[in-house]
Amino acid sequence: MTSSFSKPLLEILSILPKQTWNSSLTRGLTQQKTSVGIRQCRNFSCHSGSKKRKTTQLKDMLTSPDLEFIMEAHNGLSAKIVQEAGFKGLWGSGLSISAQWGVRDSNEASWTQVVGAVEFMSDATDIPLLLDADTGYGNFNNARRLVRKLEDRGIAGACMEDKLFPKTNSLHDGRAQPLATIEEFSLKIKACKETQHDPDFCIVARVEAFIAGWGLEEALRRAEAYRNAGADAILMHSKRKDPSEIEAFMKAWKNQGPVVIVPTNYYTTPTSHFRDMGVSMVIWANHNLRASVMAMQSVSAKIYKEQSLEGIQNQVTSVKEIFRLQNDQELVEAEKKYLPSN
Repeated sequence: MTSSFSKPLLEILSILPKQTWNSSLTRGLTQQKTSVGIRQCRNFSCHSGSKKRKTTQLKDMLTSPDLEFIMEAHNGLSAKIVQEAGFKGLWGSGLSISAQWGVRDSNEASWTQVVGAVEFMSDATDIPLLLDADTGYGNFNNARRLVRKLEDRGIAGACMEDKLFPKTNSLHDGRAQPLATIEEFSLKIKACKETQHDPDFCIVARVEAFIAGWGLEEALRRAEAYRNAGADAILMHSKRKDPSEIEAFMKAWKNQGPVVIVPTNYYTTPTSHFRDMGVSMVIWANHNLRASVMAMQSVSAKIYKEQSLEGIQNQVTSVKEIFRLQNDQELVEAEKKYLPSN
């Protein structure tokens, strides 16, 4: 039989006691299996015992005949709160994750920092997370490496936009929003789809043609190209105060594939209208961050003014509730099991 080991490695092993290198090989295989097991546990909803992978859960939502909803979170605590509210999925908002660190939504936070943040969010929950992955943090090579790292951490999908790196937040007024060429972004999608190991890992292609002022024809051309390149869904973005651009696109799109929208600016539109248009998923994109900012501003100002905590007690949750959200009881039980009794 031909050995899979290199010749230099075999020479080294030949001078070691057999039990030594057998033990080393066994340990290496065990570590490899453990790593795979952790990755599988993260992708399966291990806390709840669900047998459906998080990637499959997200794909099912995108292809569901019903209108689905995912909610913004920006850390493990907010992700847990979103799940407990009843949402079936999480939006790892680039704006919110960067803002919690006090930096701008212009790729000032590194992709490794973002991956670290969503790892905490995924570990804290049993529901799938779709990451706002900006442009993929570079070209096709950066994007496909990101996909591998997200899969390792149990993230269900990545939403990538067809802007140039570094990106500018789409809701800014009067800011240039340069776009990648259709060919470049299509090949980036293709690279990501050919890199992923899990067939249900989702790539959502975010079309910024309306944001850049290019109009319906360009939006449709890009959406069709990205769908043909392998995207699992199209996110059609608009910052108008009304849904007219989305309405025009949905009519021209003719249900070629799942469509995701982000109605942050056209929030007065009835949700039933999104259903009637045939939208697949709505992202409530940044509202937990904005709610927490308002709450912290109010509480901080009141404590500063009154130099007392008495007046804010009914505005804040209990410390015990924080312990519950952290799953502190599990640690209490584990300490009883694993710490010496004396």
